[in-house]
Amino acid sequence: MKYIFEVRMKDGYTVEEYAEAWIEASRVIQQTPGARGTDLHRKIGEPDTLLAIAHWDSKAHRDAKDDSRSARVKAILEKHARTCEITPLGEFEEPEWRVPPQPGSGNDESGNDL
Repeated sequence: MKYIFEVRMKDGYTVEEYAEAWIEASRVIQQTPGARGTDLHRKIGEPDTLLAIAHWDSKAHRDAKDDSRSARVKAILEKHARTCEITPLGEFEEPEWRVPPQPGSGNDESGNDL
């Protein structure tokens, strides 16, 4: 499952500051059973807006995580609550439909140009 949220920086806080703390907190959170990694994307045309995608084995695994077990993670999340506008976009299942690149389309299945 995917947990997806948008992050907009408030004045005085940079994407680089957010990303540095996000990486630190994510390394701890990824030790949680069921955690499968996380991605952070910068929005094209809006450099102070990010899309975060957390990958989990299941919704139950994500719901069971305990961010308060690490004082550092708790402090980072509290700071982000003050310095960013965080908008949850939702929890999503793994894709049910996928269309891979077609042979002869100029891309192999890894997305690399041939």
